[in-house]
Amino acid sequence: MAAAPSRSRGDYDHLIKLLLIGDSGVGKSCLLLRFSDDTFTTSFITTIGIDFKVRTVELDGKRVKLQIWDTAGQERFRTITTAYYRGAMGILLVYDVTDESSFNNIRNWIRNIEQHASDNVNKILVGNKVDMDAKRVVSTAQGQKLADEYGIKFFETSAKTNQNVEQVFLTIARDIKQRLTETVAAASEPPTIQISRPDPDQPNPASRWSSCCNT
Repeated sequence: MAAAPSRSRGDYDHLIKLLLIGDSGVGKSCLLLRFSDDTFTTSFITTIGIDFKVRTVELDGKRVKLQIWDTAGQERFRTITTAYYRGAMGILLVYDVTDESSFNNIRNWIRNIEQHASDNVNKILVGNKVDMDAKRVVSTAQGQKLADEYGIKFFETSAKTNQNVEQVFLTIARDIKQRLTETVAAASEPPTIQISRPDPDQPNPASRWSSCCNT
């Protein structure tokens, strides 16, 4: 049987799979396009099922290949996207600061993560479309409070103006790289063997056995 191909290649040190989730229309595809291609479109194009982009970045002297999956937010596609939670190393939870329902639904998306994703998956909360501040209905404080509740990092972004887009993806990628490095280091540590010292107040079992056999 042929051996499985190694994931380690010369063009990168780490391969990290990220997942963008959130309601339809919050700007997941726009965030992905801005980060991967540095482009923005005002046309609303519904993601059908799953799409992904790849970008390689350098973090702390290491080349990190990011494979970023963009999921459809519509209910009818949710059964498709659940299969992609498995294997995801980081998940970006995106809502629209001008759409309160998309913010309230973050709790539902987190429940999906808890049900389908790995226990140690990294998460980050993203409030998108801050360029539309005049229409904002979800405050920065509300977003921060929700992130604090779940113990995750929080950013507000604008795919249109490129505000914090780079920072969001690089932050979660760096956190994942750190987790992977720590996991490898822990696995490489030799096991510690505890040797208990004999109690001087207790008789030597070997002496008792020898005494018994000599009688």
